[in-house]
Amino acid sequence: MFIPKGMCGFLDQLRIVLPVSVCMMVLTMGNISSAQSIPDTLNQRLKACTSCHGKEGKAASDGYYPRIAGKPDGYLLNQLKNFRDGKRTYPLMTYMVGNMSDTYLQEIAHFFSEQHPPYPAPQQIDVTAAVIERGRQLVQRGDQSSKLPACIACHGEKMTGVAPFIPGLLGLPRDYINSQLGAWQTGSRHAQAPDCMEQIARKLTPQDIAAVSAWLASQTLPANPVAISAGEFKAKRPMSCGTIPE
Repeated sequence: MFIPKGMCGFLDQLRIVLPVSVCMMVLTMGNISSAQSIPDTLNQRLKACTSCHGKEGKAASDGYYPRIAGKPDGYLLNQLKNFRDGKRTYPLMTYMVGNMSDTYLQEIAHFFSEQHPPYPAPQQIDVTAAVIERGRQLVQRGDQSSKLPACIACHGEKMTGVAPFIPGLLGLPRDYINSQLGAWQTGSRHAQAPDCMEQIARKLTPQDIAAVSAWLASQTLPANPVAISAGEFKAKRPMSCGTIPE
């Protein structure tokens, strides 16, 4: 290859300068890393959570990421373990919690269970009145012909959850509700056997899922939207769930 006169000296200098420059960059980056050590605190650990779930875990009503603020700590801990152990599959969550201990996850779950920021306004859902009514019926009464129990039979009359293991379902984005019911149907989300939600989800038609998610996402939250205690929940659950001690 023809190299113009004068370029040879430049290239010789480049052969020397480049390796030295690369070494200097590596050493500089190493010094920066040492100087900027990350503190091992709960607040530091929570930054990864709040970057998606929002400040205090409150999220928004029209996105994909769910609100985790105020969810019962037993439920949150179970979900973190499920992501870590492969029972729930979402690469970002699996990557973040893959090497965390139970104690570490318990600290995170407890923190978010204690947060109670205001809920955003419910979503405006563009569906027919018939779809909303079908959703209401499934949530409040179930469907005996399909052997579907009412959602309130486990999640509480106000659908705000039952501590410490059953979450409230109001204030969640519709897309998130659709995706999770679909995940149970396809087997990409699991819980400890017997997996009651998987059994229920497999009985739902696509139209049922659309109706339930539309009704839930469009509801105004009650005045005190916190999970009731297990002692306050008097109804007999319609089926056994592995994540809820009998």
